[in-house]
Amino acid sequence: MERLSRLVLARRGYTLTIIAVLFVLGGAAIALLLPRLSERNEYPDLPGYQANQKIRELVGTGGYERPVVPVVTLPAGTTVDDPAGRDAVGAAFAAAAATTGSRAVSYADTSDPALRSTDGRVSTGLLFGPPVEQGGIPGSALGEGAGLETVAADAMRPYLPPGSTVQVTGLDALATGGDAGGLNMPVKLVVTVLAALAVLIWVFRSRLALVPLGMAVVAIPVAFVGLLAVSPFVTIHETTVMMLPLLGVGIAIDYALILVTRWREERGRGLPGEPAEEAVHRAMATAGHAVVFSAVAVAIGLATMLVLPIPLLRSLGVGGMAVTAASALVALTVLPLVLARLGRHAGTDRREQRASRAWTSWARRVVRHRILATTLACGALACLSLIGTGINLNVPVTANLADSGPGRDGLTTLQETGVATGTVTAFDVYVPPGPAPDQVARELARVPGVATVLAPDGPAWRTPEGSVVTVVPIDEGGTAAGRDTVHRVVAAAPDGVLVGGNVTQQIDYVDAVHRSFPVLLALVALVTLVVLARAFGSLLLAVKAIVLNLLSLGAVLGAMVVLWQWGWGTEALLGIQPDGAIGTFVPATIFAFLYGLTMDYEVFILSRIREAYDRTGSTVDAVVEGIGRTGTLVTSAALILFFAFASMAGGGELDVAIFASGVALGILIDATLVRAVLVPATVALLGRWNWWLPRWAGRRQELSADPVQPV
Repeated sequence: MERLSRLVLARRGYTLTIIAVLFVLGGAAIALLLPRLSERNEYPDLPGYQANQKIRELVGTGGYERPVVPVVTLPAGTTVDDPAGRDAVGAAFAAAAATTGSRAVSYADTSDPALRSTDGRVSTGLLFGPPVEQGGIPGSALGEGAGLETVAADAMRPYLPPGSTVQVTGLDALATGGDAGGLNMPVKLVVTVLAALAVLIWVFRSRLALVPLGMAVVAIPVAFVGLLAVSPFVTIHETTVMMLPLLGVGIAIDYALILVTRWREERGRGLPGEPAEEAVHRAMATAGHAVVFSAVAVAIGLATMLVLPIPLLRSLGVGGMAVTAASALVALTVLPLVLARLGRHAGTDRREQRASRAWTSWARRVVRHRILATTLACGALACLSLIGTGINLNVPVTANLADSGPGRDGLTTLQETGVATGTVTAFDVYVPPGPAPDQVARELARVPGVATVLAPDGPAWRTPEGSVVTVVPIDEGGTAAGRDTVHRVVAAAPDGVLVGGNVTQQIDYVDAVHRSFPVLLALVALVTLVVLARAFGSLLLAVKAIVLNLLSLGAVLGAMVVLWQWGWGTEALLGIQPDGAIGTFVPATIFAFLYGLTMDYEVFILSRIREAYDRTGSTVDAVVEGIGRTGTLVTSAALILFFAFASMAGGGELDVAIFASGVALGILIDATLVRAVLVPATVALLGRWNWWLPRWAGRRQELSADPVQPV
């Protein structure tokens, strides 16, 4: 890295020209990317998704969309079996279908006893609305559908006898979360930048606070150039473009922060009359290596998203790697130029050599009570990880949704009259030309757990290219019994018949992502082990870093359960009422982002501890010095990233809020319990074993400039 800094400073003009060109190209890249962005969330390898696409192409409604369930109660003395009552209910559902552009079926069409009460006064049906693109993410938050409930009810009432009531229920009607409004992305970016600036001013208390922020301004457009370069090979989703600036602010500032902090220290350590560039070279020789290894660690974590069969997650992974690479590039090329120039016009403050007194004192306490610190921190993380094993990735169940309102009133009416609550998770099945829809319906109706299968005869359900039938399960799809029913229906479907629906696609998604997750985890751990062992010259430090990272991630899942499933303080903190479930894409995405981001801190701390150990030969002294030197750095970097993701979680789409809050919580847990307690405590516990590296593992890639081997 010192060689790179000397090259950069010797070729200032070339370096600035290249970066300026990349910066300008970044603006052009954004303009070129916008027309090519994908708004759809496609999952081509999922059978449920393929079925839903067939249904969508065939009839234009339903498939992935959750059904809307109107519940009609006729006045006393009138039943849906009376000709007048049947005609009125049929006309009401037809009006709702015409008004909302939905595909409708009711008791009036089918005379199916599963759709009415015993006394015949209460009957129900299903409305399958047109596709809502933003609802395509598996596990998308409820309440983000087409919003057909009020429109449907208003359209139905004029056709019903006086004294009738219409209550519209369904998962979306019962939702208390959904899109809560919140801040839009530009406002969130401004909030993030202001929060980052406040942290930087607190750290530097000088104009240096603007330098890391300036690096982010340069790095973000450069990241868009990288995103444009890979766009012919990877579908770029609009979510990636919206998230990239927020992520860029956090990562670019982090990398600049570590270099500026080390440069300030080296400048205070320099000799009188020394050229300003020498402090830059020494900072690059140490902190520059840490930035490189950190960027590699982040890339390893995000690379896991590329092998998942989900284009949206691949896009997020590519975007994350692009902004990480751009941030490292700018930190290692532009920042040395800025620091060299600043060094010529700044005096030397010898206090910059000193480690933080507060963090040094903290490290001494942790080292002194290393066994107790390790026990308490591991106990807290283990408890949260244990809670995390109960994470719910399924469709929310009605018991966890709104306990009042029209949606709850409609569901209560169904329950009181004996209609299966599984109606709210009814799902479509595509029947190709050839098999008779009625025969397929009879076969599927015999599957245990199925209340009925609806096969109306009309152009909205049957075409020359195929037909659609709808399965109404007894149990809701979010329950174990309901999921078992879906699996049985899939197994019983004749050849060529495809089972779709919201629940089916979500089950397929969970299977596709999490079935391969242990293999991905093993591969990531192996690659990380090799990289960190070479970086730290220690096999045990690398293993410990991976174990602590995984423990930290388990604790995050536990915190997500507390916040989003148990709902402790969620509405007060974020202004969103949880629905008792966590979007299926969230855990894998949180893992990919957090694994790399939190490994940043591990690299920063351990590289400094290793450097101190090479100089002193004392593990305890190395831990105290390493934490004293990096405590403020890691805390500041964590706060900046925390604010970046916390602003993203502040209202708006529920799934995005869940993901962003998970990353924000993970950063806080990692920077406190793990990096501030467990890292120093466990390094102190291992003693000289920290530095063991077998010969077969290769030679260490030095992180320090002039290591002095201990005697």
